[in-house]
Parts: sequence; structure tokens; C-alpha cells
Amino acid sequence: MKIFSGKKALVIGGSGGIGRSISLMLAKRGAQLIIHGGSSMQRINSLVEQIKKEGGEAEGFLLNLDKPQMAETIFKMHPKIDILICAWGPFKQGKLESLDLEFWQKMSDNNLVFPGFLLSLYLKGMIKRKWGRILLFGGTNTDTIRAFTTSSAYSAAKTALGVLAKSTAICGAAHGISCNVICPGLTGTEYCDEEQLIYNEKKTPDTVALIPEQIGKTAMFILENPEINGSIIPVDKGLVL
Repeated sequence: MKIFSGKKALVIGGSGGIGRSISLMLAKRGAQLIIHGGSSMQRINSLVEQIKKEGGEAEGFLLNLDKPQMAETIFKMHPKIDILICAWGPFKQGKLESLDLEFWQKMSDNNLVFPGFLLSLYLKGMIKRKWGRILLFGGTNTDTIRAFTTSSAYSAAKTALGVLAKSTAICGAAHGISCNVICPGLTGTEYCDEEQLIYNEKKTPDTVALIPEQIGKTAMFILENPEINGSIIPVDKGLVL
């Protein structure tokens, strides 16, 4: 089903993990993929090659997102985007009383300022073209205001994405634009070591950790149904950390 034929999709963090799954599913639905990766050009090229072998269109680029201003660099490279996915946001732990300014700045810049600035850059064009799909990724249990013992800075920034999605829905719905946030549970990806995979299984309510394809299927449902707009959706099997 080529529901996104003629649409150009940018997937930040699209070369691995959940982002990779979403890239593959969007390509199967006819979208022309622009895939960002932050650490491995080989991984990007492998995914692009796979998409092309399956009849899809894709290209990729490697870019270190060390500053929020890199959103502007991406926008200049690819100014016309119909589907914007931000499946990226570094996680770092630290006790609240021990966090310094650099820690706070990094967590805020990576997990809120960068996706927010990127969204602002692309929203104007989507409004002009009367169509757009935006999907952001929060953290586990950041679908509402909660207390966190070791991830307060990260989780505060990720929780704020809900405000961004609801604000975008208000100004974009009349122009055919939807914006939502998925808050995935503990998901096994190629980036997880054995210890992390065991932890994921132990903490997940049914002891079966999520896999990227499960998150990807939910992402496609949201993108294909624009009546879902301004929503913050946990996909975590009921997990509470």
C-alpha cells in the first residue's frame, strides 16, 4: 500500500534501532527516504541499499548532532520535507543534586531544543503545502509528569515534547498537519549489550521486551491516521519504572 507515494520523509536517527524500522516501513509505503545517521556511514549505506533493492527510494547522510544549530544545517541540505521523524535523543543518567550546567544544557539541547528547532524550520513549508506528518520520540514513562530518580534532566526534556506536539496540532491541524509523540518502553536494539537486554526483559511487565518493529507498526498507524493529532502515546506494555 503506497499511501505515502510522492512524499519525502526525513528520519533523524533513521539508520539503526527504532529509526531503522520506521525507515523501512515508510519506504514500503512509497515515501522517498532521507536517512540520518550519527556514527556509521556503513550502516546508512547498508540500509539505503536494502531499501533500493526492495524497490524504494532512499539516500542517507552522516552528521554529528552536537549542537541544536545542526537542525539548520539539515534544513539547508533538505528544505522540502513532508514527513519528519525524530527518533533520536541521547540518554544519560545522573542524580539530580549532582547535575552541572553542562549536563543540563546537553540533555536540553539534544532532547528538546534540537527537535523543537527542526520542527519550526519545517513547519512553515508544511503549512504552505497543506500537508505534513511529524512524529517525535519521548522517553520511557515520559507521557505525563512523573518523578525520576536518576534521569530527571533527560526525562524533563522528553516530557516537554508533549507540549510541542499539542502546540503544533493547534496551529497545523487546519493545514493538514499532524504531530504526535511516541514514548516507547524498553526496546531491544543492536545498540543494547547483553546486560541491557536482560534488564529490559526483567522490567517489562510480561518479561518480553519490545522490539523495534513493534514500535514501527505503531508509528505507521499514527502517521497514516491524521485524526490522531497532538497525542502522547506510550508503547510500553504498561511498564512503570
